[in-house]
Amino acid sequence: MNEDRYASRVRLALNHGLKDISPASARRLEAARHLALSRQKQSAPQMALTSGSSSGFHFRFASDNRHLRQILAVLALLLGMWISFYMDSNNYVGELEALDSALLSDDLPPEAFMDNDFFEWLKDDSSAE
Repeated sequence: MNEDRYASRVRLALNHGLKDISPASARRLEAARHLALSRQKQSAPQMALTSGSSSGFHFRFASDNRHLRQILAVLALLLGMWISFYMDSNNYVGELEALDSALLSDDLPPEAFMDNDFFEWLKDDSSAE
């Protein structure tokens, strides 16, 4: 809170001093600012694979890049969702296979499978379990 108040005072003092600067000096200051910004080095994020002494390998980021970390978090979430969907679909297919093999191993005539009442009976019988 103290820093915000100090920053506000500095900003007000600098804005007040703008009125006293000549246009030629303002242009030179602006040119110097643009030159300084163009020479400022942009740090590129670098990833390095390091082996820790405790266990396995660890990724280390050379710069604090939150955007890359967010992308990795979203990718991890999507991978987890895909694995969950895959496992659930495998379980569902396994249940269908068990039901099909139970129906096919029974001594029912083929006409029973075409009867609509038979499907209603299957639905009622499976909901009782």
